[in-house]
Amino acid sequence: MASDRTRLKGDDRIASNQRATSGKPGLSRRALLLGSVVVGSGGIVAWSVAGLTQSAKARTITVWKSPTCGCCGEWATYMRGKGYQVSVNSEANLDAIKVKFGVPEALYSCHTAKIDDYLIEGHVPEGAIAKLLAERPSLKGIALPGMPEGSPGMNGTPGIYRVFGFDANGQISRFAEVGV
Repeated sequence: MASDRTRLKGDDRIASNQRATSGKPGLSRRALLLGSVVVGSGGIVAWSVAGLTQSAKARTITVWKSPTCGCCGEWATYMRGKGYQVSVNSEANLDAIKVKFGVPEALYSCHTAKIDDYLIEGHVPEGAIAKLLAERPSLKGIALPGMPEGSPGMNGTPGIYRVFGFDANGQISRFAEVGV
């Protein structure tokens, strides 16, 4: 019998609470407030993740190329298409730029670029650049030597390319094999 009274009092309390808030059964103000905090927090997290993704892709790449080289311009267009901001500088003496930045001669290509603190030599696919920026190795830069057929900006059938890394001492190592 006592348990029936306790249950009845609990039912009365719920009914009394419902009448006090709106007169109708429904969500309490506390539940609405808690729900809005949870939804708002989720929105902030989603906005932060979207913002980080966009800022990662909105990095600026500065390119030094010959004023007459069309494939270098095509590589810049390729990188813009991948979401990067690309600034292009026309240079008559690209070897001087490569020497100034410390690109090993064995890795020379037709253009040199810089993103953050890294050098990019040649028609490097974006996948290798994304890997470089995500992993942040202790390299000075990465390179795709020469002008391989089918690489970004070059005519031909796209393929898998061996990209090399180089450090401040000019030591060359394999960095990645990436496709286009």
